[in-house]
Order: sequence, then structure tokens, then C-alpha cells
Amino acid sequence: MDSASSKTKALDPPLHALGFEIDELSPTRVTGRLPVSPICCQPFKVLHGGVSALIAESLASMGAHMASGFQRVAGIQLSINHVKSADLGDLVFAEASPVSAGKTIQVWEVKLWKSKEGSEDRTLIASSRVTLLCNLPVPDHAKDASDPLKLISKL
Repeated sequence: MDSASSKTKALDPPLHALGFEIDELSPTRVTGRLPVSPICCQPFKVLHGGVSALIAESLASMGAHMASGFQRVAGIQLSINHVKSADLGDLVFAEASPVSAGKTIQVWEVKLWKSKEGSEDRTLIASSRVTLLCNLPVPDHAKDASDPLKLISKL
């Protein structure tokens, strides 16, 4: 499972369906990128705010899941500020990192930037905080839910 696309498909099918690709996975940093295509735009041909929220919660949840020793986590609060738009054709980069990685509650910050194809310049488009409840019991039917993340993150 080498490519970022196949990693994302195994870990988060909704993100994969939008074209998002996970790059880095660790208990202290999760990153990825999304080419802004028609499938993830609202009618004005800019990135849909719900897509930014999906990216934020997904990356924070993966990181918190790893940071909690692969215990079950659940997002209980998501706050996102959209400060600029990303246009059709832009490339969006996302980075999630823990603000506080406690045993019961974790808070993650997720930032999204945009750039034009081939440009090194990045502009912040969204900043979010995700609060997650950690160390929840894993139901019997989901005992193997962590397997793809364990395999891909190589922790």
C-alpha cells in the first residue's frame, strides 16, 4: 500500500471519494492534500465548507486514535473558521496536530492552506479545533477497525 490514494481509500473512504490523499500519519501529526475539483465545490466553484470540516474531523480523529493507543475516539466538538476561499483548481494542504492529548479528552488543531499548482506560496483558508472523547470501549463488531491504520502508520 504505497500510494497516498490507496492509503486514504483504506483509512477514510469519504475523504478518498473527494480526492483527498493522506501523506503523513503519526500520533503527533497527520497531513494530506486535496485538489479542489468539481466534486468538492459548492455552486460558486469554491471549496465547500463542509468538505473542510470533514477533512478537519477526519485527520484529528486519526491522530487522536493513534495517540490514544488505538482506543476508540469520538468527536464531540468541531469549530472551524473559514478565512479565505479555495477555488476550483487550487491545491489544499491540511495538517492536524494535538493541542492537548489527554487520556480522556484530546483537542486537535487542524489548519488548511491553499496554493496554485506548482507554487510554493501557501495561504491559510481554514483553522479548526476538534475535541475528541478518548478511550471509549470498542464494540465487538468493530474490533478490527484499527487494523488499516496500524498497518499504514507502522506504529
